[in-house]
Amino acid sequence: MKLNIAFYTDSYLPATDGVVTSILGVKKELESRGHNVYIFSTYNISAYKKKYSNNKVFLYPGVPFRQYPQYNVAIFPYSSMMKLRNIDADLVHVHTPFMMGFAGVLNARALGKPLIGSFHTMINNKELIMQYYPKNKYLKEFTGKYLWSYVTFFYKRCDLTIAPSEAVRKILLRDGVERTEVVPNGVDLKIFNPKVNGNGLRQNLGIKGNEKMILYVGRLSKEKKLEVLLKAAKILSRKGDMKVVIGGSGPAEMYYKSLALRLGLNNVIFMGKVPKEMLPKLYAASDVFCLPSTFETQGIVSIEAMAMGKPIVCADFMALRDLVIDGTNGEKFEPGNYRACARKIEKVLNNPKPYIKHAVNTAMKFSTEKVATELIDVYKKALENRRFTGREGYQRRE
Repeated sequence: MKLNIAFYTDSYLPATDGVVTSILGVKKELESRGHNVYIFSTYNISAYKKKYSNNKVFLYPGVPFRQYPQYNVAIFPYSSMMKLRNIDADLVHVHTPFMMGFAGVLNARALGKPLIGSFHTMINNKELIMQYYPKNKYLKEFTGKYLWSYVTFFYKRCDLTIAPSEAVRKILLRDGVERTEVVPNGVDLKIFNPKVNGNGLRQNLGIKGNEKMILYVGRLSKEKKLEVLLKAAKILSRKGDMKVVIGGSGPAEMYYKSLALRLGLNNVIFMGKVPKEMLPKLYAASDVFCLPSTFETQGIVSIEAMAMGKPIVCADFMALRDLVIDGTNGEKFEPGNYRACARKIEKVLNNPKPYIKHAVNTAMKFSTEKVATELIDVYKKALENRRFTGREGYQRRE
């Protein structure tokens, strides 16, 4: 059974966050199996649209999100219903709950299509609201109070909501989003694997042969808690030759660079945005991957790093709590505790070999092929339930 699948997303190229990475990865795998995947997203009306649009990518006018201009807010995407009808979509899969996602909900309902929703981001996170949402104090308070109510309202409209981890599924269930299924985001193990050689990149970064390299990759924003890693780096700088490499960009980039200066750190390298083709070599160049964030719904960068055979040191919180097991594929520390973070990094660096095999084995559970198979199973069940029993007939897989 070949499917025509419509992905609705507010986040798309040139943005390179976890949502975009997930969408592009599963799209590639689904299409390799003969399915058709169509992207419905938005573009900056002041930029050149045709770079990212084609006969399977439909972009609608939007304006840049001021706090993060690589993202756009669609102005009026509801005209996409005609295109959705023309491609004869079997189902609609919404990946974000904002303007494009809401258009996907309305259009799916109007055309009687099964509706799948993916929950990718804890958008009610306090730091996220303080950083990205309106500067006006009262608007921030209003947003903080009602945003999660909207999110749960949005996902309750779906025939099924996909959570990327069991930790997120429990949160959704707690707040009344009952039709849920865990399907993680996948990693392309052909690209991310232990055979990749990162020695050349180490040299380019100025990492000496005997130096240890601690890596973070991701958005530079305050909800990622990079101050924990930087303060840990201050402690570690007294204990041996090591460097902290930070790959990525974001609204808090200058804040974290200033913090590194205030801490007197001379062992931190800010790389800026990392090209996609460089990422495997960057992981390969490192000795340990550190993710101090308390924001992760899955921690896809951690899985990419583990696929390269890299131990993980992370905050013991939400999805990372289940993903990383102390003494096997990495080590966890109390969230926000930079001294504990430093101790766990030092522990891994002193004896990294026992972690490598376990890290790779963990990543194998998240292969794009495996995830695509699980997703197709969910799609087929949603189609059957929608056709014969309606949305209330969905039963979660056990």
